[in-house]
Amino acid sequence: MAEETEKDYTWWIAGVAIAAVIVLVVLLKKDETKHLQSGAVEQLQSETFQNIEKRKTSNTTGNVGN
Repeated sequence: MAEETEKDYTWWIAGVAIAAVIVLVVLLKKDETKHLQSGAVEQLQSETFQNIEKRKTSNTTGNVGN
């Protein structure tokens, strides 16, 4: 007589869980870097560097804060 064996779904469940975590991480990373595409970071960097240059030139001329 053929014995019925119970199917073990442990590896299938573990694989699905790992795949779900990978998909979740990719989606969250995509959402996290969305602000980089708007150009706001580039604008902020250019303003910051302009302020730094102003401070450098004001330090050499003695006009601090201008």
